Amino acid sequence: MNNAMPLIHALTILLVFQLMGEISVLYFSLPIPGPVLGMLMLFLTLLLRNRVHDSLESTASGLLEHLSLLFIPAGVGIMVHFDRIESEWFAIAMALIVSTVITFIGSAGIMVLMERVMVKPDDKGQQPDG
Repeated sequence: MNNAMPLIHALTILLVFQLMGEISVLYFSLPIPGPVLGMLMLFLTLLLRNRVHDSLESTASGLLEHLSLLFIPAGVGIMVHFDRIESEWFAIAMALIVSTVITFIGSAGIMVLMERVMVKPDDKGQQPDG
């Protein structure tokens, strides 16, 4: 098989799940971004399959290695709209602070919930070995 085929196969899988997310968001009028829903669908699929194909894992790792390049357009957008950001800085700052606090609270809640689910009743009160 050609060296590019696993890459093309994995990128096709990623794009198909993104497309499924976009279509679902449009069809059901959901208030979340399509790529986020597609990523959730991919995650659930991988959980059900209980494995990740090698080509998908290597392609995803390669994309994550170059993730910083995806922030360049955002940086350019900030520079282009700097005057608007300057005039609306307080609302932007409040949105960032409130969303960060909500994320912290949500993450802590999920951590506590998962700890309760994952710790067996006979494990409670015992110190880990080490």
